[in-house]
Amino acid sequence: MGTKQTEKMPQVAVGAIVFRKQHLLLVKRKFAPSKNKWAIPGGRIKWGETLQKAAEREIFEETRIKIKAAEAVYVFDYIKRENGQDFHYVIIDLEAEYLSGELAAGDDAREVRWVAKDKISEMELTASTRKLLKQKYNI
Repeated sequence: MGTKQTEKMPQVAVGAIVFRKQHLLLVKRKFAPSKNKWAIPGGRIKWGETLQKAAEREIFEETRIKIKAAEAVYVFDYIKRENGQDFHYVIIDLEAEYLSGELAAGDDAREVRWVAKDKISEMELTASTRKLLKQKYNI
């Protein structure tokens, strides 16, 4: 079965859940979807990349830190219409270990932060980030 050239297809993306000294790495999104909300950093997988390599590249591009990505722990659909744009992502979140680097907002992050676990509830998180943190980490 082939697909039509004009048929819309979902994008596959990864996120990395990185804890360091009881702090979680979060990014404030610069662009839609969920512009100006805090989320797990990540982005689209490029052709030929493994989930882990994509997460490592995306986190470096967004935050300027190096991580070692591990296994997938959470998978969800993001299907939404926002400001006249349609978004359909299948997002695979992986746990990851911080390796090195100092935080700096990269290509599509407005801001990046290490947020203490007890302060996460005060952040304006995306709904999917809030659900992930509650279900998998009881935060």
